[in-house]
Amino acid sequence: MELRHIYPLLLTGAIIGMVSAVLILAYTFVKEKTDSADFERTMKDSEIIKWLVSYAKPYWKQFLLVLLLMIFTIAYSVLSPLIVGRIENLVAGEFALDALYRYVAAFALILVVSMVCSYFQAIILQKVGQRIISDMREELFLHIESFSHAQLTQIPVGKLVTRVTNDTNAISLMFNSLLLKLVKNSFVIVGILAGMLFLNFELTLMVLCFVPFIVLFTVVFQKFSRRAYRKLKDCTTDINTWLSENLSGIKVTQIFNWEEAKNSEFAEKSRALGRARGEQVFCFGIFRPLIYMLYIASILCLLYLGGRGYINGTTFLGQTITSGTIVSFYMYISNFFSPIQELAEQFNWLQSAFASAEKVFSLLDLPLEMTDAEDAIDLPRIRGEIEFQDVWFAYLPGEWVLKGASFHVKAGETAAFVGATGSGKTTILALLTRNYEFQKGTILIDGIDIRKIKAESLRRAFGQMLQDVFLFSGTIRSNIVLDCGGEIRYSDEEIMEVCRYVNADRFIDQLPHGLDEEVRERGSNFSAGQRQLLSFARTILHHPQVMILDEATANIDTETELLIQDSLERMRSIGTMLIVAHRLSTIRRADQIFVVSRGEIIERGTHEELLNQKGRYYELYRMQEHHETLQAE
Repeated sequence: MELRHIYPLLLTGAIIGMVSAVLILAYTFVKEKTDSADFERTMKDSEIIKWLVSYAKPYWKQFLLVLLLMIFTIAYSVLSPLIVGRIENLVAGEFALDALYRYVAAFALILVVSMVCSYFQAIILQKVGQRIISDMREELFLHIESFSHAQLTQIPVGKLVTRVTNDTNAISLMFNSLLLKLVKNSFVIVGILAGMLFLNFELTLMVLCFVPFIVLFTVVFQKFSRRAYRKLKDCTTDINTWLSENLSGIKVTQIFNWEEAKNSEFAEKSRALGRARGEQVFCFGIFRPLIYMLYIASILCLLYLGGRGYINGTTFLGQTITSGTIVSFYMYISNFFSPIQELAEQFNWLQSAFASAEKVFSLLDLPLEMTDAEDAIDLPRIRGEIEFQDVWFAYLPGEWVLKGASFHVKAGETAAFVGATGSGKTTILALLTRNYEFQKGTILIDGIDIRKIKAESLRRAFGQMLQDVFLFSGTIRSNIVLDCGGEIRYSDEEIMEVCRYVNADRFIDQLPHGLDEEVRERGSNFSAGQRQLLSFARTILHHPQVMILDEATANIDTETELLIQDSLERMRSIGTMLIVAHRLSTIRRADQIFVVSRGEIIERGTHEELLNQKGRYYELYRMQEHHETLQAE
């Protein structure tokens, strides 16, 4: 063969080689970002796949059935070029109508079987995919519920919402369609290669020359695409977190006329998201045309080599190139590159699913800070005796909030904690219910170390009434019972009985729908006092043995405070009561009062005993008494 005859092949190879060199340089010099924010880390694909397989494993029978159906589905891509090639040879040679009918019937049969199998594949994968994602969401939500208060404080709510919704949706796409396409296209490529080898070795070797470049382009694209998708996911999480916070606080924004500044912040985050999306589109816009370039190059080489071989009657290993061979190879190359081009189109979603899976599995991989000991016991009921023994605690290492706190509360007593803001009063109550883990000392309930009691069992014994009462969207009934949509365990009479016990019936009876009155988001359609009374009713209904009141009477009008004071007096007979209060008038009848200052208990005693000591408690009481006198005047 003269040298000029291979010029077209050399030109094609030169173009592909230059493009490959540029991509290799880009891959070499552009470093991939490996650091990530907060608790997240970069995970390897193998680790992500291992997680995904663990969720798919329970449904292996369904996936096996899909795999069997897939064998019939890919038959069309593998066999149809052979049939069309036979038809071409039939037309170009000795034509026989009966043979043509047989080939057309076979072609139609293969097409119908492939379509039916594809339908059942889609149905099975949709059902299995939804079950897998449902399992994943439930596990993720349960894991979030098990986080300690410290962990929940560190992770923005918007980020958690994004993980449970957006990111699991992206993973759902993988099980519903991507998984099928990946496996199917892999089988199609293998089947097509087998068919091409069966037809002609020479032309098959020509097609295989393009495979290394396909692999190279895919590896380079994977690096840039993964980085682009990780950046897109980070920007999406960032804007969701920002929206969650600022929409919740939009009233403050309006009060301070801060709309323009917030709008500027949102615009900047939107632009960042737009840039991340643009980077992702750019990666895809480069990759698919490159694959298409390889496809066109292979077609040109086929027509050039096949045409010359057909005209010259060339044989290779005993095989002759016919017009039917060229037609079949043309279809085979189309079917060979179509799965690759489809994979390129789906590679965006694949990277999105992997980026989302990385976020979700990083969250699931985050160890729980608060876990039960192996020998932890379950207490069906407690008496309510509480003792702190030299307890030290710090939210941040070295910054002690409690410094050797020690006190003892007998079962059934009412104990109050007073002191300046930030002195450690609320922290004491948080440690008692294991919302946080203390670093030193011992906390005992009925003489048992709380670390030896299962957290669920421990918290079941406590009823907590906080200053900032949280009400869920629903009804008054669902907020008291805390059973939205499940089996209602309490009758209306039982609910109203506890409402009367805490004086909540006075405003409930005046509502048009009573217990079925709608509660909007966070109980915004009720006053602070009404929300507090509903909190009392909710606590009493669940029969706690120890009650915790943290600033339960703060920011409440005088009339409602009188109702709450009356409710508190009634609740004292239920069990042990621990109260944190700024208004010292509310704790005069407490059995013990502990004065906390800078993490230490500096005074203790009854109301009268502390007044007689004329120490810090006496000063606080005189200051409040003077303040109330001025307000009255």
